[in-house]
Amino acid sequence: MAGWNSVYLEVTYQVLGWIAFFAWSFSFYPQVVLNFKRKSVVGLNFDFLVLNLTKHSSYLIYNAALYFSPEIQRQYHEKYGFDEMIPVAANDVAFSIHAVLLTVFTLLQVLIYDRGNQKVSKSCILISSAAWAAALVSLIVAWPKLSWLWLISVFNTIQVIMTAIKYIPQAFMNFKRKSTVGWSIGNILLDLTGGLLNFVQMAVQSIDQNTWVNFYGNIGKTLLSLEVVFFDILFILQHYVFYPVNKNEEVAQTISEGLDAPLINSPEISKETA
Repeated sequence: MAGWNSVYLEVTYQVLGWIAFFAWSFSFYPQVVLNFKRKSVVGLNFDFLVLNLTKHSSYLIYNAALYFSPEIQRQYHEKYGFDEMIPVAANDVAFSIHAVLLTVFTLLQVLIYDRGNQKVSKSCILISSAAWAAALVSLIVAWPKLSWLWLISVFNTIQVIMTAIKYIPQAFMNFKRKSTVGWSIGNILLDLTGGLLNFVQMAVQSIDQNTWVNFYGNIGKTLLSLEVVFFDILFILQHYVFYPVNKNEEVAQTISEGLDAPLINSPEISKETA
C-alpha cells in the first residue's frame, strides 16, 4: 500500500477530512432542532428523508466494506494498482454511521410532530424499493465469484444516484410553496462546507500521489461532492434570493399551514402584526 510522500499534505488531508466530517455531521442538527422548536415537520419533504436514508445506508456499506475488508482492498489494488492508496478514510466511515443514525432520528420526528397533509410519495417508495432490489440482485450475482469490489461499487452507484435525486423533491416543494419555511438553511450551509472541503481533501491526496486516480478510482465520492455543491447553492438561492421571508411572513405562513396554532394568540406576534 502506498504511503504519503509529504507529511505536510498528509496532515492537511486529515485535517480537511475531519473538518468536513464535523461540518457534514453537524449539518443534520439544525433541521432536527428546527423540527423540535416548531413541533412540526411541515416544510421538510418526506421523500427527501427516505431517499436520504437509502443514500446514506448505501454509502455506509461502501465505506465500511472498503475501509475494513482486506479482501476488498486487495481487489481494489489489483484493479487500480498496488501503489494507490485506498480512497476511503476513517472520517468517511464515521460520517456514514452518524448520517444513518441522524436520518433515522429525523424520520422518528416525522412520526411524532405535526405533518400536515404531507406523506411519502409512491414514486419515492418505488425508487427506494428498486434501489434495494438492485442491491439484492447484485449480491446474488457477486457471491459465486466473490466479486466484492464490484458489489460495493453497486452500493456506491446507488448512493450517487440517490444524492443526485434526493434533493429534487425538496427543491420542487420549495418552488411550489414559494418558501423555504420549515427547511433549515443551517443544514445547507454546513452541508456545502462539507462538500467543498471533501473535494479539496481528494485534491490534496491526488497532488501528493501525483495521480488523479483518486477521483476516478472513487468516482462516487467525486460525484457526491459536485452534486452536493450544486444543490446546496440552489437551496441558498431559494432561501436568500428567490423566496426570502421576514419573521412576520414566516409566522403567517406557519399559521396558514396549520403549524403552531397557539402562536395566533401570542402577544409578541399580535404587536408585530398590528
